[in-house]
Parts: sequence; structure tokens; C-alpha cells
Amino acid sequence: MAKNTLVVPQASHALDMLKFEVAQELGIQLSPDGYNGNLSTYNAGKIGGSITRRLVQIAEQSLGGAQSFR
Repeated sequence: MAKNTLVVPQASHALDMLKFEVAQELGIQLSPDGYNGNLSTYNAGKIGGSITRRLVQIAEQSLGGAQSFR
């Protein structure tokens, strides 16, 4: 399985913090040691979807509310 690479490697810590923040907001307990093999697919999807929505919001705000590049 290929591992995703970050365009900005220094963002790794910030993304990890975002993951923990979103999981906490959703009431999902993540392991502090980084192993979450017992996490259900449903909960992992909830975390990933919420992170994606939040990142899109951040990007839209940084672009000044631009909605389309067509």
C-alpha cells in the first residue's frame, strides 16, 4: 500500500493535531501511541470526512471565498 506524501512535510504535526481534535469533537478515542488498529472503519471514515471538510473550509477561507476557477 502506498503511503501519502505531504507537499509540505512540516505540516505533519499540524495534521496529526487536527486528526486528534476532530476525533475528540466526534467522541472517538484515539490511541496516543499512534496505533488505532481497533478503530472501526465507520469511525475512521467519520474522522477522515470531517478532516477533509475542515481542510476545504480552510482553503476556501484562504482564497478569500473564491468558489470556482473555471
